[in-house]
Amino acid sequence: MDFDPRHPEFRANPYPFYDLLRSYAPVFYWEAWGIWFLTRYDDCSALLRDDRLGHAELIAPPEHQRPLWEMQFRWMLLRNPPDHTRLRSLVHKAFTPRMVEQMRQRIQAITDDLLDQVQAAGRMDLIGALAYPLPVTVIAQMLGVPAADQDKFHGWSNALARSLDLTEDEAVYNRASDATVEFRDYLKHLVDRRRADPQDDLLSALVFAEEAGDRLTEEELYANCMLLLTAGHETTINLIGNGTLALLRQPEQLDRLKQEPALVRTAVEELLRYDSPVQMTSRFASEDMEVGGQLIHEGQTVAFLLGAANRDPERFESPNKVDVGRQPNPHLAFGGGIHYCLGAPLARLEAQIAFSTLLRRMPNLKLETDAPPYRDNYILRGLESLPVSF
Repeated sequence: MDFDPRHPEFRANPYPFYDLLRSYAPVFYWEAWGIWFLTRYDDCSALLRDDRLGHAELIAPPEHQRPLWEMQFRWMLLRNPPDHTRLRSLVHKAFTPRMVEQMRQRIQAITDDLLDQVQAAGRMDLIGALAYPLPVTVIAQMLGVPAADQDKFHGWSNALARSLDLTEDEAVYNRASDATVEFRDYLKHLVDRRRADPQDDLLSALVFAEEAGDRLTEEELYANCMLLLTAGHETTINLIGNGTLALLRQPEQLDRLKQEPALVRTAVEELLRYDSPVQMTSRFASEDMEVGGQLIHEGQTVAFLLGAANRDPERFESPNKVDVGRQPNPHLAFGGGIHYCLGAPLARLEAQIAFSTLLRRMPNLKLETDAPPYRDNYILRGLESLPVSF
């Protein structure tokens, strides 16, 4: 097969390609980029937890892209123990389940306000009206970003998200590096204000988070704030958009969820599995290792195709169909091992409230187009727009 995840046909619907790979080349070497792709659930689940796979040290980037690479190098997501352990412990002290749960009423109020604005019109672009502004507003409020600045930081995080994709376009990395500099300068202003006048928000908690006498350095603070702001809404936009499209395309499951609203928790897990907001994550092999009869050499990149693993028929019955009551559902949408998504509780809560409220207030929701456009990003798979009527 002509495998290229940069191809528009692949990006529009990668799942038939995944089925072919899983059946005929479950451990597949893509020579164009020198990457090993894993598509089976068991391989991905086991190796996400394998300490022989980690992240590489920073190599000298092009000078004009240095701000981007140095910032991402400080993300806890891209660090190995013990640095990862220290960074995650410090961030987790601020980003606690209690802080997330405290947002429940606020998330509900934001959702209702957004739907109030379009209810009378009878139609909307679900991405622009709900899927985008809900998580953006939530994470911005949690971090204490003023409402007037939310579009600004969304532009920066879009540029950063695009740089995480499989692309050789230098302009993508240059834009992301420019965004990094602007984002950092903006955060420095906010951090200085929080140091002088702490607030009851996530940013203040991160500034003063301490573990065994250790705190985030200045640059670690900026970098991981960028990570939280970017990951805190880019993926949830995709979850709400992809999930709504999946339900509208399988109306019997949409009707079941409307009739049994208590299924919203299992429904969100199923929508995470069915069309995963993050399609791929990767690691580097720290030693030679054999996987599925293939020899992976030290230093080579191993990519976990989470979207493929989550449709593996060896693990999930009828994987290409939505089942809003599916249990158990050990999907890998949030990754696995030490890098399991720190923001999973927030994403789940936002999606549960969004779907519950949407279906309660707009029970006659219908698609306005058969082929809504996708954003030009394979790894963070999501829709550009989703026109619906109600």
